[in-house]
Amino acid sequence: MLASSARFLWRIAGLISLVLGVIGIFLPLLPTTPFVLLSAFCFSRGSQRLHDWLLAHPRLGPPILEWRDHGAISKKAKWMAAIAMLLAFLIAWIGGAPKEALMLQVAVLVAVAVFIFTRPAPPADEA
Repeated sequence: MLASSARFLWRIAGLISLVLGVIGIFLPLLPTTPFVLLSAFCFSRGSQRLHDWLLAHPRLGPPILEWRDHGAISKKAKWMAAIAMLLAFLIAWIGGAPKEALMLQVAVLVAVAVFIFTRPAPPADEA
């Protein structure tokens, strides 16, 4: 009974993170990849069927497999993330966010950008 409840909670967490990841495709302030990776992690513990479906998905599966197998992020994904981070900052700046909030945002975005751009490219990108 307890294992069944735990698997159910993992599936719910996976579905929530997948929904947030899909929403992030359209909203520059919400990251897609971390939520999709979290979804794969949750599904691996809650539903093999959903996990297999996610990995086989033509759009969402390849970045998960690249991260899982190589710790890699594609060049396209790196630049899309950079553009999204820049847009998020510009929205905050144009929206009149306080100077302190903008400085904090810059610090966080630079740290995230350094992390993203120091990850290797997948073997397919390097060929």
